[in-house]
Amino acid sequence: MEFCLRIHLLTAFVSCIKVYAQVAQPAKHPGLQVLFSASHYWPLDAVDGIHELWDQIGNRPGYVNGTSIKIVEGMVNKGIFLNGDNGGTFLHFGNYQNSCISDPTLCGPEGITFSFFWKNHEAESRFAVASGGKVFSNGFSVFTNPFGGYVEFYTRGNKHRWKANIEVPGPFWTHVLFTWTKQEGLKVYINGTFTVGDPKGSVSDDYGDLYSNLVIGTGNNQDYSHYVTGAFDEFVIWEKALSPDQILLYYNAAIGKAMDSTTPAKVSKEVPSITPTVRAAETSPPVDSSHREEGQSSRVPDSSPTLEILKSLSNKTIAHSSASNLTQAFLNSVEEVLTSQGLQEQSIPVISGLIETVDQVMNHMVTKLEDSPNSLVFLGGTTFVADYSIMKFPQNYNLQHYRFPKEGKNYISVPGEAFTMETQTTIIGLFYHNMHNYYKEISPVKTRINEAAHFKDNMIQVASYLISLKVEPLPALSPDLSGAPLIKIVLTHVLTEEQQEQMLSQRNEVFLYCGFLDYSSDEGVWSNEGCVRSEGNMTYSLCLCNHLTNFAILMQVVPLKLTQGHKTALSTIGYVGCSISIFCLAITLVTFAVLSSVSTIRNQRYHIHANLSFAILVAELLLLISTSFDPGTLPCKVMAVLLHFFFLSAFAWMLVEGLHLYSMVVKVFGSEGSKHFYYYGIGWGSPLVICIVSVTSALDSYGEVDNCWLSLKNGAIWAFVAPALCVIVVNICILISVTRIISRISGENYKVHGEANAVRLTTKAVAVLLPILGISWIFGVLAFNMHSLPFLYIFAVFNSLQGFFVFLFHCLLNSEVRAAFKHKTKVWSLTSSSIRNINAKPFNSDIMNGHKEGVTPTKVNTWDKSTNSANRIDLSAV
Repeated sequence: MEFCLRIHLLTAFVSCIKVYAQVAQPAKHPGLQVLFSASHYWPLDAVDGIHELWDQIGNRPGYVNGTSIKIVEGMVNKGIFLNGDNGGTFLHFGNYQNSCISDPTLCGPEGITFSFFWKNHEAESRFAVASGGKVFSNGFSVFTNPFGGYVEFYTRGNKHRWKANIEVPGPFWTHVLFTWTKQEGLKVYINGTFTVGDPKGSVSDDYGDLYSNLVIGTGNNQDYSHYVTGAFDEFVIWEKALSPDQILLYYNAAIGKAMDSTTPAKVSKEVPSITPTVRAAETSPPVDSSHREEGQSSRVPDSSPTLEILKSLSNKTIAHSSASNLTQAFLNSVEEVLTSQGLQEQSIPVISGLIETVDQVMNHMVTKLEDSPNSLVFLGGTTFVADYSIMKFPQNYNLQHYRFPKEGKNYISVPGEAFTMETQTTIIGLFYHNMHNYYKEISPVKTRINEAAHFKDNMIQVASYLISLKVEPLPALSPDLSGAPLIKIVLTHVLTEEQQEQMLSQRNEVFLYCGFLDYSSDEGVWSNEGCVRSEGNMTYSLCLCNHLTNFAILMQVVPLKLTQGHKTALSTIGYVGCSISIFCLAITLVTFAVLSSVSTIRNQRYHIHANLSFAILVAELLLLISTSFDPGTLPCKVMAVLLHFFFLSAFAWMLVEGLHLYSMVVKVFGSEGSKHFYYYGIGWGSPLVICIVSVTSALDSYGEVDNCWLSLKNGAIWAFVAPALCVIVVNICILISVTRIISRISGENYKVHGEANAVRLTTKAVAVLLPILGISWIFGVLAFNMHSLPFLYIFAVFNSLQGFFVFLFHCLLNSEVRAAFKHKTKVWSLTSSSIRNINAKPFNSDIMNGHKEGVTPTKVNTWDKSTNSANRIDLSAV
């Protein structure tokens, strides 16, 4: 692909040079005499503020309707681009009522000829050029649709129509010319060659309006609301039918092609107001079938053929105007390469090669540019590719300072003391508009930036426009970057939305380098040798360099990673915490199993505690075991699937804890038996479904990178994060609701008994509920989003010790469990015959209401259902 693009570029510019070699001769092209004989001529580049058109021969104004237009590079000088998709945009050349232009029956036997260059960008059925009516009326129209197009002449008086189908031009400049006479009818010429005609026409009883306006870009009917998208240039009308020889002469003159070796083409300087300046732009292939693209070699060429052609232009210099046209043509050829399909596949080497070619061609262009012994020579302009400036300073010129471009936030400046000015000095400046978009991912190992090579897995991107400056002879610069004089480069950062987010994220460290393309090897390599970024912020960079070339700001985003010390500390906390939790959860499960015969431990709440404890126990046990497996192996993949399931199950049972608490405290509904099935479905069924879907759709995301867990790179981690976040949010809402009710009831208890225990009771409730609701996992979210070490340590402690807190608050310090254990101990100590018939006394929890052991409460218990039935709150639920 690189070969095709380079061949395309070089072939286009070679044609420019050949055109110049012919144009530079002193003879006058005979085709220009054909142009001088025209009745009306609109170059479409002599536009006053893009709102007025002027007939250079007929001396009458026209106007541009709409604002969706722009001046572009035309076939000859400039052209006008109409964007019909953005509203009523067309060119109006005036009203030609009662003239041959709008009514062919008024034409004499000489007939009439219409000519224009057209670059079509249209995909719908619309009129391109029309006069004297929409379709069937006095006048003509050129119509295009996705399948083809036609040129049509029609007369109202004798109800006659001439129509010729044509092949619609593509997005390249195509010359369309058609003639009409009463004797020979309609003839259409494409690119100077006769294509199709309709000599006799046909009778048509259908005719339309009588509008006599001459327009480009829409139909003539004032009710017609469709507008063409495309570019137009060199609109000419002859009130006579040109002969085939005249048509070919004019076409060759317009494209800068000589007739033969004895009649070379030259732009006439005698009539500057109407003479087009030849531009070697792209043209469509000739209509004849003999045109074929040249065969392509299998070797990638360099820019030497182009340079050799430049050198081969004898020893003559290039005039200023010709050099300007050649430079514009060459940069437009570069544009064609940039906009060609398939460039993105291997864009970096192609773009670097294009930049090198541009540098070399511009350098030879300045050597051929005509000198002015005692004055400054300047050549500059703007194209789609770049702003450019070529300057020649005479010897001993007093140049105190040089800046390119002269205005704007992006520039290169050279101090005056760096210039010797002992001989003629040339300066070439280029400010590229879009080249930076093609450098998306640059491997650090393929650069000469030592700092970037330390992070070889993190790609580099160009974060500014590319700017280039070349001075001959070389300026005298300090070899020491701390000395003077030095080149100063100021570039604003041009970032995508994604790059801005990466730069602002606290999880990333952003490195900005002052880079340049080093062509000392076979291809351009980014380097920062001899350059330093002296100041700047997130929006701009100021670089100091001791050489000149192509410069840009390079950005490398490196995700922050923990130091080895923090990794060791967090790992130790995890191992110790998980080990403690596993031990405590095992004791909790054994305790619940031993006391399962006691009525207070048989209720649903302790079943939920037991399932949650089991899920956390297995998950943390698997987590410790998984560290012994290598990522990418089958055991690691199996371990990742099991970890996914049991951690999801742990969160699912945390959700069940919250829902059960909500049903007992806030909204009392249903019986324990009716909720038993739903709780187990949520706790074990929903994680199973999520895991099955995740495994079947993204099995490769398990246990492949770094550890035996889900991949963080392809989004598979959301199969765990999304359900976990939902559980955390729901449980936070439940905790807030329960805490408010506890505070309210504690306040009522204070009014009755005079004890100010609301804060203490609320604090105890939160401490008891946090472990089983899993809200401590919110610290993990904060640690990930803010990349804060304190949150990371808090998360490590609370997460690894979750099992310990479950054991502490719901087993060791739980009064019901302690009372049941005492009861069980008594049962074991008594004789089996007398104790089996003793009914176990229910035990109420006193961890939340502050009762002391051995002391009988003397005031009303606000947590008792019978005495405070309005609240319907069972303390054991908390």
